[in-house]
Amino acid sequence: MTETVDPTRAPPPTASADSTSTSLSTSDESQFAIVLRRQRVRSGGEPKFTAVPSQFLNLTNDFEFAGWGTISKVILTPDDLSHGKGTWCNYHSQQVLGLFEASALAANDILGGVFYALPSVFAISGVYSPISLFIAALSLFLWRPIMEELGSALPISGAPYTYLLNTSTKFVALVGAALLLLDFAATAVTSAATAVGYLAGELVIPFPIYVGTLLVFVLFTAVSLAGLKESARVASGVLSFHLLTMIILVICSVVTWASLGPSQLKANWAVGHAETHLGVLSRIFNGACVSMLGLTGFECAPAYAAKMRRGSYPSVLRNLHWSALVFNTTISLLVLALVPLDAESQGNVLSMLADKVAGRWLRIWVAIDAVVVLCAGVLTGVLSACELLCELSHDRVLPRTFRAPLPLTGAPYISVLCFIGFSIAIYASTGANLTIISEIFSVAWLAVMMLFPVSLVLLRFSRPRLPRVSRCSFTAIIGATLVSAVVLSGSVGINPVIVGWFALYFSVLVISFSVANNKVAILRWVYWTYDQVPLLHEWKLIRGWGTGLISLMRRLKRQEVCILVNTDEINYLFNMILYVRQNEETSHLKIVYFCVGMILPELEANAKILDEAFPEITIDLVLVEEQFTPQNVAALAHRFKTPTSLMFMSCPGPSFPYSVAEFGTRIVSI
Repeated sequence: MTETVDPTRAPPPTASADSTSTSLSTSDESQFAIVLRRQRVRSGGEPKFTAVPSQFLNLTNDFEFAGWGTISKVILTPDDLSHGKGTWCNYHSQQVLGLFEASALAANDILGGVFYALPSVFAISGVYSPISLFIAALSLFLWRPIMEELGSALPISGAPYTYLLNTSTKFVALVGAALLLLDFAATAVTSAATAVGYLAGELVIPFPIYVGTLLVFVLFTAVSLAGLKESARVASGVLSFHLLTMIILVICSVVTWASLGPSQLKANWAVGHAETHLGVLSRIFNGACVSMLGLTGFECAPAYAAKMRRGSYPSVLRNLHWSALVFNTTISLLVLALVPLDAESQGNVLSMLADKVAGRWLRIWVAIDAVVVLCAGVLTGVLSACELLCELSHDRVLPRTFRAPLPLTGAPYISVLCFIGFSIAIYASTGANLTIISEIFSVAWLAVMMLFPVSLVLLRFSRPRLPRVSRCSFTAIIGATLVSAVVLSGSVGINPVIVGWFALYFSVLVISFSVANNKVAILRWVYWTYDQVPLLHEWKLIRGWGTGLISLMRRLKRQEVCILVNTDEINYLFNMILYVRQNEETSHLKIVYFCVGMILPELEANAKILDEAFPEITIDLVLVEEQFTPQNVAALAHRFKTPTSLMFMSCPGPSFPYSVAEFGTRIVSI
């Protein structure tokens, strides 16, 4: 076969020429012949990708060609290695949350849920409310082992978005991110509005409830900007105060119940019990569906799992579960035994209980506690959302400004402000209707909880070799999925209109994330439309749009992506590159192999083949003379100015000595 040279392009080089890399000799001639045999020479010597005409009228296929790749060997400098070690140490230094602090961030949301969940449950379930709340809390026994296995396999922040990102496609992960963000926003809005409503039920406030809600958002925006550690300290103080309040309330209620006897309980039962078995079951089931609102906050713990001290995550889940199981059930039983049934569905029912068992002083105390702990629920939503938004920024879905820190506290102020703005927009668009927002909250929370068993199924199917400490039974996965589906159906059955509200906000978020993740694809459609109308090229005002669009597309695709490989099998390399092309917008990819001594025999030849196979992506082969460790990966990221979130690797096996979280990379293959 006669080799034909394309006169419009330089031949594929075999080594880079920058001063920090050294050239490698080419592989054996027979290996390089693999490349030549796979090239299909067209008439005139044009490369194979020009055989198909361009889809654009005024652009040739040169627009698609990203350039030939290079082969280079990189020796990490002392500065690179120092930066890598610093990054690794910084990862471990961020694990600042102890057991009580980590529990407090989510426990305030769970334990505060009794203030807005209890009246709703009594309105539906009546005298069967303690049973409904107990059944709802028991369901978390299905989720705890699921979340523990996911957390041990992927101990990274932003879950379950990050779980889906490492086990499925990026679009599926963005659907999960939309559900999470909607859940966090509903958490913040419901907590803030309920806190002000509770205050208005006890005092005469000089402004409407919606104004008070906005003031709560302003207050906790300032607290969130103080940084994670300071926010955790505030949450710990709030939880301590709330636990003390609930213990005093329970003790006083038990003493009063023992003094008065079961007369009120009998009166409530006589008025509120159902006449048929079907009626009993229906009220218990509907009450259990609504009772799930009292468990909100449990899904927030995985969102900041990477900030917890090692080994504390299972204990945090245990603390959250048992606190909900004990306090929600106990307090609902005491309300049923001491408060008339017709008053139990009122918003400030716990204040009424406090007034009856101890007088005005405890009523005021409980009201203050309600306001404080519900406001802390706003803090939980803000912190969890910020972790998610920062992860989306690392993955190039959102701009890097979303993780820009404040100089003094390090808080991601853009993420905080954007999330608060989104929450206020939801509150305003519903006309400050707390009932609608609470129902959206219920549906979003149940959908998020369903993501955990789905993520674990994907993890076991697509990443079965990933090391993990705990492993739950498949029965728990099936049970959690069925419970989520049944309770979600029950919640929708109570008020079907809520599906429309939920679909509206969910669709807005999914579309926004999809647009942000597919900017180049959308710009291609814009350019194609512009290209199809010749008249647009003649107007003076928009004549230069075509050049601007092409320049913008090339700039957006400039960010490099790395795949970290440990084999030269071409099918393995091909699948990893295919994942990059389908999920990331880039025109420059580096195949990175950490080697000490001999390189893989066919890696160079296969890299050349793949560079030929993907003309729209420049594929470089980089050989790094270091061991494959988290520090060296971070050092290479510093060398290439590529974040580790854009470095992809295959699933490690059980004998792998490091945690995936230490690398900060994404797992994209089995």
